Amino acid sequence: MIEVLIIEDDPMVREINSKFLKKVEGFSLYKAVGNLADAKKCVLARKPDLILLDVFLPKENGIDFLKWLRSEEIAVDVILITADKTAGRVQEAFRYGAVDYLIKPFSFERFRDSLAQFKERHRGLRKDAEIDQAALDKLISPSPAVQEEEGLAKGLNKYTYKSILDEIEVRGNDYFTADELSEKLKIARVTVRRYLEYMEKEGLLEKLVEYGRVGRPQHKFRRT
Repeated sequence: MIEVLIIEDDPMVREINSKFLKKVEGFSLYKAVGNLADAKKCVLARKPDLILLDVFLPKENGIDFLKWLRSEEIAVDVILITADKTAGRVQEAFRYGAVDYLIKPFSFERFRDSLAQFKERHRGLRKDAEIDQAALDKLISPSPAVQEEEGLAKGLNKYTYKSILDEIEVRGNDYFTADELSEKLKIARVTVRRYLEYMEKEGLLEKLVEYGRVGRPQHKFRRT
C-alpha cells in the first residue's frame, strides 16, 4: 500500500480528501493534519510515500514545506492540492519537485487519475529496477502525441479508459448501462457514456437500444 499524508487546514476539505483517498485502490491514509508543524513531526516519525499538500495555510505556506523537504533531502513525492491558480505558483511547485498540481475545486475523477498515474510511476521506478526509454515514456505524463500513439481520441484519459474497461471485463457477457458503471466507479454518467460510445466505435462493445412504453430509450452495452 502507498502511504499518504494529507496536509490541509480546512477540516471539511481534509475529510473530503481523506474519503476520496479511501476510494482509490492501493493507497492508505497515514495521517491527515492541519498545519506544517504537525506535518514535519509525521514525516520525521515515519516517511510517507506521498503527500497531498495545500498551499494556503494559516500564517504558513505549503511551498515552504515543499522547499523544506528538498533542503532536508527527504525522498517523498508531493501533489499540490490548492486554490492557488497563479502560474508562478504552479511553476514554483514543479521546480521544487511536485509531481502534480490539483486546483480546487476538482472532481474525484481528476483526483483518482492523478493517484493512478502516481501509482504506476511509483511501482515502475523501483530503486532496484532498470528501465528503458519506452517504458519510461509510458510512466511520464503523456503528451497529446503519445495519447494518439496509444490509440485514444483527443480528450480521453488512459487511466479513466482503463478503469472503465476493467469494470466491463468483470461483467463478462452481461449487459450494463452507463448509469450502472457511473455509480460503481464514481465517475460522472456523461463521462462514462462518452467512453462507452468510443469503445463501441472501436468494436470492443455492442450496443442494445431498448424502447419502453414511456420515456427515452435505454442504451445497454456489453463486451463483444
